[in-house]
Amino acid sequence: MTEKMPNKIEAYIQTLSNMGDVLDYFEIGFDKSFLIEYGDKLFKRFNGNVILAEPETWFEYRRALKNAYCKIQRGRLDPKSRSACRGCTSCERR
Repeated sequence: MTEKMPNKIEAYIQTLSNMGDVLDYFEIGFDKSFLIEYGDKLFKRFNGNVILAEPETWFEYRRALKNAYCKIQRGRLDPKSRSACRGCTSCERR
């Protein structure tokens, strides 16, 4: 099995110290209290999306992060209600 060499975006992401910096880099608005509570889940889901999608461009990495963020936000909604997702500032599902 050949090892994939990290591209420039992946290498830069690895230098960032926290998920808040990663979200800022990809220009995704977020609530700090959300990040405190769900930061680890977001990090794990984002890394999983990166592994599955194997993104190459900034936009593909951003999509992987937005999908992770949105999945967690939608998971916080009451499943019995039909309320819309309101957590993301740039959600396409609104």
